[in-house]
Amino acid sequence: MSHEMVEFSESLSEEDYGLIIGTDGTLKGIWIPKGKEDEQIPDAIASICISKFGIDPNDGSEVVIQ
Repeated sequence: MSHEMVEFSESLSEEDYGLIIGTDGTLKGIWIPKGKEDEQIPDAIASICISKFGIDPNDGSEVVIQ
């Protein structure tokens, strides 16, 4: 099986969100589509962040804007 290198931003459509995870498995940030910076993170993504990382991206205490 071969793999082609694709830049993170190139792998996302204009409406996609992306999770940035460090080598130690911690959540380092969330890629947010342009124009969505002031909106709530969608429930499906927030649920992953809460259950896997213990972080609620919609509670207002941690904001990452890309």
